[in-house]
Amino acid sequence: MNDEDTLLKVDRSARTLRELALEKLREAILGLRFQPGDRLVERDLCDQLGVSRSIVREVLRHLEAEGLVENVPYRGPIVVRPTPDQAKEIYEIRAMLEGLAAKTCAEMAPQEIAAKLQAAMGRIEQAYAQKAPTAVLAATHDFYKILFQGSGKSVAWTIVNSLNARISHLRAMTISTAGRSDEGPAEMRRIVEAIGRGDGAAAAQACLDHVGHASTIAQRLLSQDQQAQS
Repeated sequence: MNDEDTLLKVDRSARTLRELALEKLREAILGLRFQPGDRLVERDLCDQLGVSRSIVREVLRHLEAEGLVENVPYRGPIVVRPTPDQAKEIYEIRAMLEGLAAKTCAEMAPQEIAAKLQAAMGRIEQAYAQKAPTAVLAATHDFYKILFQGSGKSVAWTIVNSLNARISHLRAMTISTAGRSDEGPAEMRRIVEAIGRGDGAAAAQACLDHVGHASTIAQRLLSQDQQAQS
């Protein structure tokens, strides 16, 4: 192997370490171990993650691109604190695209898609029962991936998936509220049932109801947080 080949060789261990650190810090933010507005001090993160400062900086840049971290003058990187208006806009996008996907699923192969969604619902409910919020987020993401793939709306899924970190951040807040572990899955089950019946209008409306309820909760929480900060 000559010198040029050595320069081009991929350092797999370094890449894996960065990916693991990214995954751990993302999970910590989505799991609300780091609350919105918390400072992310590089030196502390190096100790907590057991990685170098250069890796921590790369991870923070990546999370900033995902919308989970922002750099504030004179404070440095902090966990993003979404505003009520930002949350409202994200939920509006979700409602429009998820409603379209659900309607299309109901008009295509309802029984086949409904069966896959039912299985995903089982994983969501199991995660709630185990009080495992990270697992709830992962299973819920899988549910919507099935919904969009089943509808064939690949561009819509790309848009939603590009917002996944922000959606998950808001979802992490709402699923921890009282009663949401029962209400959320019940609302999603109505989406699945409507798809199984082949009722596109009802499936779309069930999506709008579910997303609208989550939006109301998120905006209330963020408004309270905003008032507490003022």
